[in-house]
Amino acid sequence: MTTPTRHTITALVENKPGVLARVAMLFGRRGFNIHSLAVGTTQAPDLSRMTIVVEGDDHTLEQVTKQLNKLVDVVKVSDITEVNTVDRELTLIKVNADPSQRSEIMQLTDTFRAKILDVAERSLIIEVTGAQDKIDAMERLLKKYGIIEIMRTGKVVLVRGGGKT
Repeated sequence: MTTPTRHTITALVENKPGVLARVAMLFGRRGFNIHSLAVGTTQAPDLSRMTIVVEGDDHTLEQVTKQLNKLVDVVKVSDITEVNTVDRELTLIKVNADPSQRSEIMQLTDTFRAKILDVAERSLIIEVTGAQDKIDAMERLLKKYGIIEIMRTGKVVLVRGGGKT
């Protein structure tokens, strides 16, 4: 039996109501927890691309991929876990920022090439984009100031070079 690993799946789907619900339901029936899910339109307005990150063993993932391919609104499914890709995630972090700590947080923000989007009397909202490990590191370092809220988009990904997802 193989150990569970994180898999990145892309699905090119018809841009119609209910497609996202059917895809999510399929994962739920198989007992998969979706780690992240990002959906957006493509260069073709009638198609959307889903990037789904799930954890599971290879056999179960193969079964889910086969079931996804059977859905009428799904055009193409790819497991791109082992493919050379470019991926990014966007995160907004609202953090406590007393005036005495503000310059320290701003230096940290600069180091991570993040942006400060909002400055309030006792907090900052920071936007950070990048790979998951960069986002995780920024989050770990900001914890000591007190994270008030955080929102992560989930991974978006494209295959490098001439390949398509």
